[in-house]
Amino acid sequence: MTQIASQLSDRLPATTGVVAGLLAASCCLLPLALIAIGVAGPGLMMTMMQYDWLTLPLGVGGLGGAHILHFRQRRRCDRTGCRLIGQRTTTYVLSFASAIVVVALLLRLFPSWTADVLQRLS
Repeated sequence: MTQIASQLSDRLPATTGVVAGLLAASCCLLPLALIAIGVAGPGLMMTMMQYDWLTLPLGVGGLGGAHILHFRQRRRCDRTGCRLIGQRTTTYVLSFASAIVVVALLLRLFPSWTADVLQRLS
């Protein structure tokens, strides 16, 4: 039973990071992705952008919590000499979620700068 609980607690930071990234991206990046694949229209983006005051802080807070959980588990395993299950995957997922949150924050906080950058890239 403790091995199952240990495996679940080892995966908690990655899961929290994914949920935080999705929450933060739900106002800006998720509607863009849905529009790009043809599932939704611009109305969805306008609706979701109204709730960025809620989704961005939740995403940033959740991602911070995921990083704290991950580093706490790593520190515990370093002290006891155990091995984290899926440490490489957790690191990749947290990095990817962090990148999503940073992009969402840049799109929201610096719209003219990100528009210039996107215009130069296209």
